[in-house]
Amino acid sequence: MAVLDKRPSAEMKVRKQRAPNSPPRGAPDRHAKKAMRNSEIVYRDLRDAIVNVTLPPGAPLVEKEITERYGISRTPVREAMLKLAEERLVDVFPKSGTFVARIPVAVLQEAIVARRALEEVCVREATAKATKSQLMQLQAVIQRERELCAAGDEQAFHDADNAFHAGVAAAGGYPGIWTMIEKIRLQVERYRRLTLPQKGRMKLIVAEHAAVLDAMEHGDADAAVEAMNSHLNKLQIDIETFRDLWPDYFLFDKK
Repeated sequence: MAVLDKRPSAEMKVRKQRAPNSPPRGAPDRHAKKAMRNSEIVYRDLRDAIVNVTLPPGAPLVEKEITERYGISRTPVREAMLKLAEERLVDVFPKSGTFVARIPVAVLQEAIVARRALEEVCVREATAKATKSQLMQLQAVIQRERELCAAGDEQAFHDADNAFHAGVAAAGGYPGIWTMIEKIRLQVERYRRLTLPQKGRMKLIVAEHAAVLDAMEHGDADAAVEAMNSHLNKLQIDIETFRDLWPDYFLFDKK
């Protein structure tokens, strides 16, 4: 019978013994994963604040203050800033600092044009295809907008506004188009949040949505498209007005 050699092989001799609490070989580093989570949290919070104009264009973003607020290292903060810079939400100036980017008017105008074209398809199809329950849901959204307008709740009104447009896309059988619109409307969202506090603005939006829905309920696709275009065109027409109100908030560039 062969005798089993119990002596450690050369390979076993050179292999390092792992610490008792170390992760399995090849497993992601927990510190790296935690840094990634921290980066995502900072990115999401800052992005929301910028889009909601809680952090207005031109506001400084001080790295040290952010790290202290979240109790984290500088690495995840810098990663979050890079993502925001890629979306043109922050500007990073070496040796000067990082600031919330101004709203680029060229990008804003293109996004409004693209959104108008996409929403025209949605509202036309929705007029032809919307079920009675879908029309009732849109009516309920408009009623909620009226209530939020009366309460002066801008954030909730903004969310209801988006729900109306998403509902039209869903009724037309194109929920994916609203997803596409969400990707291109980042600068539009910032601009829209600036317009909401203006006197009568929310009330006007309610009336414009009601006009769209009324045409849909009467099966008049051309009128529904015209009402939607009029609603969206108002954003573009008013850019000059809001530029005069907040000249430092906008960037008039050629991309």
